[in-house]
Amino acid sequence: MLGRLFTILFFLVVFAGAGFLVVSLADTGNSLRPDDRPLVLLGHQVYAKHCASCHGKNLEGEPNWRQRGPNGILPAPPHDASGHTWHHPDEQLIRLTKLGPTKISGGSYPSAMPGYEDILSEEEIVAVLSFIKSRWPASIRARHDEINRRASEEN
Repeated sequence: MLGRLFTILFFLVVFAGAGFLVVSLADTGNSLRPDDRPLVLLGHQVYAKHCASCHGKNLEGEPNWRQRGPNGILPAPPHDASGHTWHHPDEQLIRLTKLGPTKISGGSYPSAMPGYEDILSEEEIVAVLSFIKSRWPASIRARHDEINRRASEEN
């Protein structure tokens, strides 16, 4: 009888631990998933429709993207490894895409980039950013993952 009770308790502990692990590792829905092929495919479609006209078909951005134009606005930056997209944690990228730089800055940072909160769903925003991240080399993706890890520790 004692052996059977021990076996039952053992399996309860194992299953509880496995359940805790699954919950703790579960995706919150607000992190980029560059290895999720269906999501990346959706993101590629969203990028082609809403982003490529400024940021380039190959994520290359506009020429001279670090120099303000005559209108005081910076050209669209690249989203490939040569740009600075990967310098920002997921939550910041999602917020920037959703609201746009001008709204986030309270108008102090003029930008041609609109906010997409009334155009794209949260899933589409995560998808397009996941597509962008999927195109980065492994070394840049690893650095971006580290940026996300540090950002989550600060919150």
